[in-house]
Amino acid sequence: MSRFVFAATEPFRRQQNRELAQAMRIGIKLLPQLDLSTFQMIALVDAQPSFFGDQLQSVKPTIVFDHHPRQGEWSAEITDIRPQYGALASILTEYLRLAHIRIPRILHTALLYGIKTDTDNFDRETLSEDIQAYLYHARRANMRLIRRIELNQTPRSYLKYFDHAFHHMTHYRGRRVGFLGHVESPDVCVQVADFYLRLIGTYYVVVAGIVNDQLIIIFRGDGYRQDCGAIAQNACGLIGQGGGHRSAARIQISLDVLKAELKGDLSQQSIDHFLDHCLKRVHKAKEYPAAIENGTKNS
Repeated sequence: MSRFVFAATEPFRRQQNRELAQAMRIGIKLLPQLDLSTFQMIALVDAQPSFFGDQLQSVKPTIVFDHHPRQGEWSAEITDIRPQYGALASILTEYLRLAHIRIPRILHTALLYGIKTDTDNFDRETLSEDIQAYLYHARRANMRLIRRIELNQTPRSYLKYFDHAFHHMTHYRGRRVGFLGHVESPDVCVQVADFYLRLIGTYYVVVAGIVNDQLIIIFRGDGYRQDCGAIAQNACGLIGQGGGHRSAARIQISLDVLKAELKGDLSQQSIDHFLDHCLKRVHKAKEYPAAIENGTKNS
């Protein structure tokens, strides 16, 4: 019997993740397939109990490591939440080094790739600790494997979503917003948002798609004019779960909740209007903070 099990909430669909898991020779099981009550210890990595909704309602994790801002009410025996760090891999690197654990080359590679991904090659918020961890792994990692993984990013099946976004995405004062309909993976929304953020005159992008029984909303920004994490929470935090940083955030909303909100209408027009309404609420809150705090309305 294995001494430990790696688990994920959904199958790996991003090609980079598949290649890295294959190179590391690790198997990833799905969370719904496991009886968590049979494990002596549960560690949540790059996540918090509040992110899982009802999936972990009856289970208390022993360890929680994350670099996203703390969300919700929960507790664990060992908690290390550092939202100022750009990458969770940097935090884990510190633990490994302090424990004087010998790190194999493939783990150096995985941790370095985690730093590159979480910081978007240091375009997002980072600390000197992130840079130090990167330099530590860079001398030992398989950089050729990382380059191969980074070059193979977009499946051909995703191209139709880029086309859909081109024809349906709205653009207003540097903000691009679009609903892609039903998508095969949350990674579709991530890749489309990352691509459209590069368009001239764009400072943040909101891309949504339906995956199984959830509406996934991805926020991407330049990290300069807007705070994506704050926008995500203020726009959808009351009915969804998630969070993020200044330049990247994610919210997921149960379709049952969304249907109740939209009176059962999940059409392109209805969800486009819903997204626009949520974002307008954020900007109104910025314009009239005193009125909202006092509970009054502006006509």
